[in-house]
Amino acid sequence: YKQLYTATRERARNPTRSRYKWESEQLHDFVLFMANTGLRPDEAYRLEYRDVEIIEDDVTGETILEIVVRGKRGAGYCMSTAGAVTPFKRLKERNDPEPTDLVFPKRHRELFNAILNEQNLKHDREGNPRTAYSLRHTYICLRLMEGADIYQIAKNCRTSVEMIEKYYASHIKTSLD
Repeated sequence: YKQLYTATRERARNPTRSRYKWESEQLHDFVLFMANTGLRPDEAYRLEYRDVEIIEDDVTGETILEIVVRGKRGAGYCMSTAGAVTPFKRLKERNDPEPTDLVFPKRHRELFNAILNEQNLKHDREGNPRTAYSLRHTYICLRLMEGADIYQIAKNCRTSVEMIEKYYASHIKTSLD
């Protein structure tokens, strides 16, 4: 994950052509936002600015995002980590949006895949291709390794504990107690 966000940050600072600056900056903020919220890509692409609120977390005192998510299971809520706040603020500043504007109005599949290929990250060690959905996987695995409660992760990601155990926790079983 660090290799990916370092590469997207570098591309945002130094795009291959000046006309790609906006797209490169958007992709960098997309990567950070996704890995700090656990949203599914389709949920992120439906997200409007009015669905996201910057709040102070009562438990930790950190500034986080409270997100109303509209996805395959209807509407739900997501609380981000603090790492999603700065990319969201940059998106608002860069795009000067109306409340009903999409947070991510464009999919950056080609640029995302180009950076994954440049960094030799397009496939995991089992040969499976990485996609934007892999950022959800990153979010869940990082929260598990931090010791977060699996039920809380499932609730925040609008999925089941069984799905997390089957598809996510199995990859980090050596890291978990």
